[in-house]
Amino acid sequence: MSERPAARTPRQELGTFLRSRRERLRPSELGLPTAPRRRTPGLRRDEVAELAGISSTWYAWLEQGRVRTSAQVLRAVARALRLDTAETAHVLSFVEETQPEAEPRTWVSRNLLTLVQSMAPNPAVVLDPHWDLLAWNAGYAALLTDPARLPPKRRNLLWLVFRWEPARTLLADWEREACALLGQFRAQAARHPQDRRYAEVVEEVLTDPDAARWYERRVTTGFQPAVRSFRHPLAGELRLRYVKLAAVDEPGHHFLAYLPDDRATEEAVCRLSGTE
Repeated sequence: MSERPAARTPRQELGTFLRSRRERLRPSELGLPTAPRRRTPGLRRDEVAELAGISSTWYAWLEQGRVRTSAQVLRAVARALRLDTAETAHVLSFVEETQPEAEPRTWVSRNLLTLVQSMAPNPAVVLDPHWDLLAWNAGYAALLTDPARLPPKRRNLLWLVFRWEPARTLLADWEREACALLGQFRAQAARHPQDRRYAEVVEEVLTDPDAARWYERRVTTGFQPAVRSFRHPLAGELRLRYVKLAAVDEPGHHFLAYLPDDRATEEAVCRLSGTE
């Protein structure tokens, strides 16, 4: 097994991300002159600094992970680098808080557990910040697989998508869905480079060649409510809307429900759970 890379600080992660986005831009895209022997891929640091209205030294320190900066400066840098909405949100998430984050619970309250069960026959699950599955109902087990049958370390949404082989046929557009989910997870993990559980999930998922390739490209996305299509071996074609809610009284926990988008899917979900 290859040696795990040394832990990096959030500032270093931010700096590496900014550099990757700087190097993908071309001067011609921004109306800048292109020198015949330009050695730097993409824009130079001083060009980004000028576009963002900050000093070139400060921007260099930002990429090197040496300074703490404000949301205002990061917004200016995001505009200079032509970041999209998800990438901008990712950059702004590195603004350092004055209060430390509370440790998420490893258990689910009775209220949240009752909510999950009350969603039946519609699939529902509770995720922690690492996307570990903390609670689920029979509908979720019928749609994917019963997490109780998996080792605890593999009861994880990202693991299911990349390492549970049936996911590639269950998700009608597996490549797009998997890449988007990996981008969401990467954005979260980058802010917690010393968190062991994030590192464990990433290490196992990256044994998949597709995941390794996409992760290296530093694809970053945010959660988007959408209708997702499934090809279930028993229920056939399903169209399910994802609804994701943060649990205010349980910091770090998210409630995720899969709601039928049409009558045929509603009937199929009932058949799956045996409630028809």
